[in-house]
Amino acid sequence: MQVNLEQLLLAALEKRSAFLANEPTSAWRAFNGFFEGDASFSVDLYGQTLVIIENSKKPDQEKMLNVAHFYKTNMPFITCAVVKSRYAANPEARAGIIAFGGQRTGKIIENGVWYKVDLLLNQDASFYLDTRELRTWLIANSNRKDVLNTFAYTGSLGVAALAGGANKVIQLDLNRRFLDLSLRGAELNNLDTRKMDLFVMDFFQAVGRFKKSGQQFDTVILDPPFFSSTQAGKVDLNSGMVRLINKVRPLVRNGGKLICINNALFHSGRQMLESVDELCKDGYIRVGQRVDVPADFFGFSANPAALLPADPYPFNHSTKILVLNIRKKDT
Repeated sequence: MQVNLEQLLLAALEKRSAFLANEPTSAWRAFNGFFEGDASFSVDLYGQTLVIIENSKKPDQEKMLNVAHFYKTNMPFITCAVVKSRYAANPEARAGIIAFGGQRTGKIIENGVWYKVDLLLNQDASFYLDTRELRTWLIANSNRKDVLNTFAYTGSLGVAALAGGANKVIQLDLNRRFLDLSLRGAELNNLDTRKMDLFVMDFFQAVGRFKKSGQQFDTVILDPPFFSSTQAGKVDLNSGMVRLINKVRPLVRNGGKLICINNALFHSGRQMLESVDELCKDGYIRVGQRVDVPADFFGFSANPAALLPADPYPFNHSTKILVLNIRKKDT
């Protein structure tokens, strides 16, 4: 391994010494090359399994194996390493190839809550590390609440809400295989799975059905993909966040919360706030709190905006998380 690359990885590990002191059952970002000196890859740790995400359009297998060896040497508790090549033509290579070991981590713990993971399920690792603080917020703010988690994917946000004492959690996504992880996650924590409903349905169709039936929630989580399109509607975070907010806003009870997540790299924090400010003019939406992305995810950079294509300020990362307070008319 080149000495300068090894130095980068060692420097990144030194910043994360607090994670290394914990039991190897948590999940965190060990190296974010975009912010820490080599944008061709990043490294995440899920329990005892290393996940290397290769971002280069020209894969370098030897380099990735050297990176895996570095972590195995410096963190002997690692028993398995997976390499995901984002631009590989082969879907299996995008989902992940095992570099060494065999038994990969199937669950991780975060803030006292277990989450089921399937590290080869998809191009990502089935669990988003940048929303750690939002899961913490949901644990603290979901007691006796009815929660709708839209675009739920593997449902970690819904599991956090259920662990926080929610009365009911609806996990909404188009893919049942993804949603099943949330059910298994609830079981890991001995939570009452009768309080969790899995809705395999298009977002636009489901919202229409909830409106028609008059169903409302104390908390609605709006965590859409950057772009998607179905026969029922289109999602585009660069231009369509307000439309999505207006779509789900009637589902939020008076005094409830609408959590908006926009991870579009080219959509600045100021743009997001300006669009929300327009919605606030009628007096029925108020901006609540921002939820930060954990510092390990972006390499503890003092000024991440300097490297990003759009300035996320006042958010601390391109994953912009905002809690909106909703008030109903005539109440």
